[in-house]
Amino acid sequence: MRPLVESSQYTSWAFGQRLRTAGLLGSMGSIGDCFDNSMVESFFGTLQLELLDRQTWTTRQELANAIFEYIEAWYNPHRRHSTIGMLSPVQFEREHTTHAIAA
Repeated sequence: MRPLVESSQYTSWAFGQRLRTAGLLGSMGSIGDCFDNSMVESFFGTLQLELLDRQTWTTRQELANAIFEYIEAWYNPHRRHSTIGMLSPVQFEREHTTHAIAA
């Protein structure tokens, strides 16, 4: 069973400092914006369950490659999502782009 994660950890000063130290910029709204991070949190929960909890890696590069492979070879082209009509992100984008061009 996965531990319960408090949303406050994502908006903490220490977390923000760690992002900045790594040269990253967080893309979060203000505290209490319940919808800002729901899709991202869902994605990271899925990533944790379907990839990260199933294996260990010896180097950061191996982990980075595994995450890239998961996203580009499985998640985007094949994994279906209930919030977008049981389509994969690639299928949804293709369908949306086709409709937008036709309009």
